[in-house]
Amino acid sequence: MDRLKILVVDDESRMRKLVKDFLVKKEFVVLEAEDGEQAVDIFFADKDINLIIMDVMMPKMNGYEAVRTIRQYSQVPIIMLTAKGEERDELLGFELGVDEYISKPFSPKILVARVEAILRRSKTVKTDSMEVGGIVLDKAAHQVSVDGKSVDLSFKEFELLTYFVENQGIALSRENILNHVWNYDYFGDARTIDTHVKKLRNKLGARGEYIKTIWGMGYKFEVDK
Repeated sequence: MDRLKILVVDDESRMRKLVKDFLVKKEFVVLEAEDGEQAVDIFFADKDINLIIMDVMMPKMNGYEAVRTIRQYSQVPIIMLTAKGEERDELLGFELGVDEYISKPFSPKILVARVEAILRRSKTVKTDSMEVGGIVLDKAAHQVSVDGKSVDLSFKEFELLTYFVENQGIALSRENILNHVWNYDYFGDARTIDTHVKKLRNKLGARGEYIKTIWGMGYKFEVDK
């Protein structure tokens, strides 16, 4: 089986080596970039990158700008690293389409576990597709269309929509959503969910109304009769 390829982007060579060593032990192929500009060049030159680990504060082009550029053309899973712990930085990352967000300092083992979880979910989707209320969700191809028109969703947005569709009519707490879509070891808070739901609703257009807000609890996906 082909080894999965990961792009590690950080201006600190020591940090890149640390992350690379742990990933190589798990038999991943690791590419390195020392700034956002180089990361973008490498990404578009190599079409087989399966996941990106991106630092925020870098010269020439920071992580946010690099993610913004990549997201115009690809929904490759992205984990963002940052030394900042401020909520607005995390929310900005998610607004740009980041799938996971890890603050420095972090455990390399936890980072690798997150990488494996994302790749496992993206590789083990079922081969069936679902259709509900004008939304067609193809789990094998990881594609979504609304009223016959293709809609580009990030990895996490696709996972979130899948969870909603598979649990139609069920009130889902933010805790349940975090556990199933972000996994139990996610250390962020519920506002992460709200940010993703807002983006998902916008991308679904009129069909976004299917995602009902249950105040004080969470959300429910329900197709209007």
